[in-house]
Amino acid sequence: MTAIIISVIVMLGLVVLDQVSKYMIVSAFDMGQHIGALELDVLDAITRGLKPVEIIPGVLNFRLVLNDGAAFGSLDNARWIFMILSTVAIVAILVYMFWKKPQNKLLLVSLTLITSGGIGNMIDRIWLGYVIDFIDFCAFPKLWMWVFNVADSCITIGACLLALWMIIDIVKDYKRERANKLTDANANSEQDADEAVENGDTNDRVDE
Repeated sequence: MTAIIISVIVMLGLVVLDQVSKYMIVSAFDMGQHIGALELDVLDAITRGLKPVEIIPGVLNFRLVLNDGAAFGSLDNARWIFMILSTVAIVAILVYMFWKKPQNKLLLVSLTLITSGGIGNMIDRIWLGYVIDFIDFCAFPKLWMWVFNVADSCITIGACLLALWMIIDIVKDYKRERANKLTDANANSEQDADEAVENGDTNDRVDE
């Protein structure tokens, strides 16, 4: 239970970090007076005209983008559908964590990251109707063109860790099954050898 409590604390901390970072970026771009006062298409037009802030030249910029879809701008104009799916996923993960109380640290970390990211973006969708993205990784513009936020990062890293946990678990199951088969094969071989010895003794007695 201690691990679950720690996970909840970390989850809340990441949600706060996500919301604070979004608030700071909106304030830095002087968009506070527009947020919540204008329609999304007008806000989007305004943000497109804002000059990005260069953090690491040629690698990382801060660029304010208003996203009414899913992570990295996918599922545009499907806000309610994605909100429903996100809510179901978040509730399902939380129920699983408190009911099953997983002991595997990798699984627990992955679920914590995914849930915190989902909650962070869900807050934006509920209160603003869109998600505030601002992290622009521009080192490889032809390969990576999406602007994201702290919540998106948590979801992505959590999903990768979850996939890693699944792979490790599958490999463990495979090794376990293989070991069991080898054990059964050795046991059968020993049994066959014992039966052969017994049959040999019986034949020797018959010959006598």
